[in-house]
Amino acid sequence: MENGKRIVEQDLASMCKQLEKDLGTMGGKKLLITGGAGFLGYYLVQVIDFWNREFRPTHKIGLTILDNLIRGLPEWLARLEAQSGITLRTHNIARPLPNDLPDDFAFIIHAASIASPTFYRQYPIETMDANVNGLRHLLEYVKHQRQGGRHVPEGFLFYSSSEVYGDPAPDQIPTSENYNGNVSFTGPRACYDESKRYGETLCVNFARQYDLPIRIARPFNNYGPGLKITDRRVIPDFARNIFRNEDIVMLSDGKPTRTFCYVADAVVGYYKVLINGCSGQAYNIGTETPEISMAELARRMAAQAAAMWGYKGSVITRTSEEKTYLVDNPNRRCPRIDKAMDELGYCPQTGIDEGLRRSLLWYRDNQNAEEA
Repeated sequence: MENGKRIVEQDLASMCKQLEKDLGTMGGKKLLITGGAGFLGYYLVQVIDFWNREFRPTHKIGLTILDNLIRGLPEWLARLEAQSGITLRTHNIARPLPNDLPDDFAFIIHAASIASPTFYRQYPIETMDANVNGLRHLLEYVKHQRQGGRHVPEGFLFYSSSEVYGDPAPDQIPTSENYNGNVSFTGPRACYDESKRYGETLCVNFARQYDLPIRIARPFNNYGPGLKITDRRVIPDFARNIFRNEDIVMLSDGKPTRTFCYVADAVVGYYKVLINGCSGQAYNIGTETPEISMAELARRMAAQAAAMWGYKGSVITRTSEEKTYLVDNPNRRCPRIDKAMDELGYCPQTGIDEGLRRSLLWYRDNQNAEEA
């Protein structure tokens, strides 16, 4: 029977095959990832390790990770640090970069940010600091690389968010990169939404003024291995209900809709943006179909669990104890991804039902937050 470890190995092998040409250009060079201990870091980091071991062991990509490890050191990352020559440094990206940080990174990915709505509403200042101050530190680093002429940077990726669009009007669904957004700048989500928007402005202007290869990715509802069951986003919440043999609890009327992109597909897209994206431009990374309601998502997860393990729970609705839980929550979220497909060859491959099946198998083996 498939287990969580096997799911991850399959995903990494598939990702490396899809990225063979892209990652090949990074061989022998150095990559810095901030926030590498987080959800997206789970596959961002491990796909490089897998590439180094299984695809190009004689032409490796050097990898350094900066993370504040506020939620602890994940077991998977501790294992890689011990076995694979990855450099892990504990650092709060909102503070100035370490003085002894090497100056020869060819590629940088800024993924350090609180991304769960529950947690960024609790830590709004920290969220803004990572997305604005942390980003500025890294952009200044890249600027000095360029001006010093020692090691010319080849790619910088800023993780923005689909939240920069706010709650689009119906005629802006699916949403393209050209849409300027309908965003509250004072509401409970604004700390995240607006700091991502300002981060994009920083990136675009650094790219223009200093001729830097800075690219922007806008993730649309990624899910899958690496997203801790304690994260408080909808899919891990539903999974936690399932593995406790409880009813699946929706904290809304179930009508808001989203498209969901399996994380292995998304990370392939992010590396393509990093390596091949146009400087100063943003790319939607997600999937266009199916756009489903929260109620439909809950039903599909219940059906998967029932087929695999005989789960018998129902889907019920409750009101969140957090008063601001649904304030400024977008009614719909669905991207247009033709720009990434046409310019970068991005092509998500995992359907929602298969992605949910793989996710549940991974959650079954990774229910302890520290181990996930």
